[in-house]
Amino acid sequence: MHVTHLSLADFRSYARVEVPLGPGVTAFVGANGQGKTNLVEAVGYLATLSSHRVSSDAPLVRMGAERAVVRAAVTQGERSQLIELELNPGKANRARINRSSQVRPRDVLGILRTVLFAPEDLALVKGDPGERRRFLDDLVTARSPRMAGVRSDYERVLKQRNTLLKSAAMARRHGGRSMDMSTLDVWDQHLARAGAEVLARRGELITALQPLADKAYEALAPGGGPVALEYRSASAGAGEAHGREEFYAHLLAALEEARRQEIERGVTLVGPHRDDLVLRLGRLPAKGYASHGESWSFALALRLASYELLRAEGNEPVLVLDDVFAELDARRRERLAELVAPGEQVLVTAAVGDDVPAVLAGSRYTVADGEVRGA
Repeated sequence: MHVTHLSLADFRSYARVEVPLGPGVTAFVGANGQGKTNLVEAVGYLATLSSHRVSSDAPLVRMGAERAVVRAAVTQGERSQLIELELNPGKANRARINRSSQVRPRDVLGILRTVLFAPEDLALVKGDPGERRRFLDDLVTARSPRMAGVRSDYERVLKQRNTLLKSAAMARRHGGRSMDMSTLDVWDQHLARAGAEVLARRGELITALQPLADKAYEALAPGGGPVALEYRSASAGAGEAHGREEFYAHLLAALEEARRQEIERGVTLVGPHRDDLVLRLGRLPAKGYASHGESWSFALALRLASYELLRAEGNEPVLVLDDVFAELDARRRERLAELVAPGEQVLVTAAVGDDVPAVLAGSRYTVADGEVRGA
């Protein structure tokens, strides 16, 4: 799989830009603030419907513009498809596939798959649990695009349930009449059903990812492992469950047990949104114990494992390395470059051309003053 052409209109700093691409390595080189990361961010957005830099779409639209358009031609084997997303902050985004009639944005998921390496990846190890949950769920969705709908359903039900709990908590604190909580049983069932699917998929993913992450860490830091991925659930017993029905039963039981406390606090206390992926280096948790270099190696190992997993499933993703080499020492820089160089398409950004290892020689663009020029 590779992108053959990228087109942006009013995206980030670009009023309009057209970038021809091809297989192999393409490097975008330019000083900070010139727009090189904006290019690979757009590629990542087409693959995941989200940015690795911001949590909302508004910053992605060029100042003064009402909307942004991101378009890419994607080739896989003998098949080529054109995907387009129109970003409308405050309104519904729009999507097209092969210039056909409008489809839902999530219908483009799976056409383009990417694995992104970025300085923000250090948060996978050092950051809060939300970073690791997002890593798992984004990879789950890359493997099975239909999970975007399941995740959306879960978030919708969680929001409704939290609204009901918050209202009950406020009424209780202000001495008002107790609310009828019978509808909470219905929301519990919906939350448990969608949550069970999320938990099951996360469990399957961790099982598949574990040996690949251990192998990748050994390749990056020989003799520094082993590494382990341990899922920690806020739902009693859910960590030991197997299969969607078991997860469903455990979630229902956990919600029932936590109901009194949830009504007091006005928030849902159990479910996949409260869980964490514990990363262990040897016998110790990496967070709080791993050195800076070890943390970087662990984060990179997770990305490499993700790439190998998707590749093994028959649809090699585009590799994106966004300004990551400047963050690494010489040894890790060379090891990472050697590991990713064989990829079908590798997109690299760097502030200085010399930061791109020689093994990643290929096409090169210079990015400056809002323009992308072939070197």
